[in-house]
Amino acid sequence: MTDTLAAFLDTLDADIRARADWGAVADYIPELARVDPAQFAISVALADGRVLSAGQSDTRFSIQSISKVFSLACVLARIGEGLWRRVGREPSGDRFDSILLLEQEQGRPRNPFINAGALVTTDELLAGRAPREALSEIIGFVRESAGDDDIHIDRAVAASEKATGYRNVALANYLKSYGNLVNAPDLVLGTYFHQCAIEMTTRQLALAGRGIAGLPGAPFLLSGVKRRRIAALMMTCGHYDGSGDFAFRTGLPGKSGVGGGILIAVPGRASVAIWSPGLNAWGNSKCGTEAAERLARFTGWSVFG
Repeated sequence: MTDTLAAFLDTLDADIRARADWGAVADYIPELARVDPAQFAISVALADGRVLSAGQSDTRFSIQSISKVFSLACVLARIGEGLWRRVGREPSGDRFDSILLLEQEQGRPRNPFINAGALVTTDELLAGRAPREALSEIIGFVRESAGDDDIHIDRAVAASEKATGYRNVALANYLKSYGNLVNAPDLVLGTYFHQCAIEMTTRQLALAGRGIAGLPGAPFLLSGVKRRRIAALMMTCGHYDGSGDFAFRTGLPGKSGVGGGILIAVPGRASVAIWSPGLNAWGNSKCGTEAAERLARFTGWSVFG
C-alpha cells in the first residue's frame, strides 16, 4: 500500500501542476498577496511512522487558520469544557470574518474556527498572561506535536496582518462590547495575528497533526475525547461556509487556512497536510481541495466507512 500511495502522490503532483487554474491568493493580506499561486505540496504521515511526500514539501508557508486547531487544543488541555460557555459548536454558514451572526447571537461566536470564535479561544489562552507566554505555549505545542523545533513565526506576515486586519479589529471590539473578551482587544489581536503567522512545511504540518488523528507513536498531548471534539469541529466547521462541500467531497475532517494549507485527520490511519496557495470562492485552497478529494477516493479513507 505504501509504495502504491507514494506513486499516487507523485502522479497527483504532476496532474496538479499540469493545470492552468490555480485559484487566487489571499490578496487582502499583503505578504500573502506576493506568494506565487502555482505551487503544490502534499505530505501523508502514516500510522506505521512513515511520511510520504510529493511536490514542494520542504517549502514553508503561513498556516493561518490551521493554527486555530492548535490553539483550541491548548485551551481544551488547559481548561477543558469551560470554553463552550463562550463559544458555540455549530457551523456558521457565513464567511469566516462575518460580523452578522455575532450581532444576532449577542457576542457568542458560532464555533472556534471562525475568526470571532478564534479570538475568544485566544483570549482564554492569554488568561492573564503576557502574549509572549501564550504564543510560546502554542509554538511549543506545535513543535512537540511535530517533533521538530524548527517551526517559527513569520514576523513579516504577522505585521502585514496587523496593518490590514480591520475586520478582526471590529470583531474583537464587538466581542468586548458583549463582555465576551476578558483581555484588551489589542492584546488578543496581537497574539492572534502572530499565531496565524506560524510557518511550516507540509511535512511538519502532517507530523503535527498525528495526535489529532490518533496515530500510534504520536505525542498524545490530548485525551481521546478531546481529539474527537477537535476532529468533529474540523469536519463540520473547518472550511467555513465551504465545510459541507469539503465533507461531501472527502468524508474527512479538515481545517483550511487562507495561506493555502489544509490539515486532514484520518482517525487511526493518517495525518495529511496539503498546500497550494491559490484559493477558491470559499477562501479554501482550490487545488488542495481537489487533491484531498482524489486522495480520499484513491485510499478509500472516510470517517463514514
